[in-house]
Amino acid sequence: MPTARTGLFAPRGLIAATGLVAVGLVGGGVVLAQTLNLAACPLCVLQRMLYLLLALEALLGWSLARTAGSIRLAALLMAATALTGAGIAAYQTWLQRFAKGVSCTADQPWWEAFVSWAGSQLPLLFEASGLCSEAGWKLLGLSIAEWSLVAFTAMAVAMIAILRSSRSS
Repeated sequence: MPTARTGLFAPRGLIAATGLVAVGLVGGGVVLAQTLNLAACPLCVLQRMLYLLLALEALLGWSLARTAGSIRLAALLMAATALTGAGIAAYQTWLQRFAKGVSCTADQPWWEAFVSWAGSQLPLLFEASGLCSEAGWKLLGLSIAEWSLVAFTAMAVAMIAILRSSRSS
């Protein structure tokens, strides 16, 4: 019987699993967009970028984390990224539920200009042509933004669990 410190539940296993899930979510989002003709909004694209950043952090964390300190650093960076993603997904969820017809922001902030630039470079992944306040397609009554909030929150909880367990050991 595996213990809490071996296999998938070991810190490196959780880091790797989080990275794989992040890549899967980006791939799933692209497939959904192409299959169902969904238009990603700037906040959707920003979340995709954060999932890719999580995957990169996970790859680096998994490959370089050999000591408790390096595992904690990887988990801390990934937790910060996941919490940022959760905040963006929560904001988009709020827009969809309570601010129908409102754009992402009043003016074009730096991140929206960055998303626009990234969309011109790699449109399949980063083109943003939808409205942030439109929920569009739903699964089990939840929009993609709400599922993203669930995913980012779960990833943050997993990384915080690593931080807490490495503190007590």
